[in-house]
Amino acid sequence: MIKRLFILIVCMGLCACAQFSEHSFGLENGRLSACPAWPRCVGSAEKQAEKRVEAFYLEAPLPANWQNVIALIGRLDRTQIVKQETNYVHAEVTSPWGWYTDDLELLLDLTNGRIDVRSSGRLGYYDFDVNRKRIESLRLTLRNEGLIKPEN
Repeated sequence: MIKRLFILIVCMGLCACAQFSEHSFGLENGRLSACPAWPRCVGSAEKQAEKRVEAFYLEAPLPANWQNVIALIGRLDRTQIVKQETNYVHAEVTSPWGWYTDDLELLLDLTNGRIDVRSSGRLGYYDFDVNRKRIESLRLTLRNEGLIKPEN
């Protein structure tokens, strides 16, 4: 009886998570797609403060440093670049235990060196700030490598 109850609870929990499985990535009208309604996504183009992170700004020379940013992302743990265009990168980041995959995206505006960033979980409701921490950790790493400007 307890075993059946446990299985029922686990199944109900998985079904509850599935209802929050809407995710999107890629470009919409030349911009990063908007975050879903759930609080598991952050981006530099977001209007809501709880979902907003600051964009990155490349140090000169812009084209060379953009390539260096891409190379650095490709070396991050559990991260695989799945799409790379002239000014856009989409990478998948797998959780340490391998259950979850998040989407990390960067979009470069070469005219001013601005890199819009977005990191979003694919499943669940809340991400315990994993995506925000990922962006801020990436910001620190890129700044320490001299690839992006420090915040003003």
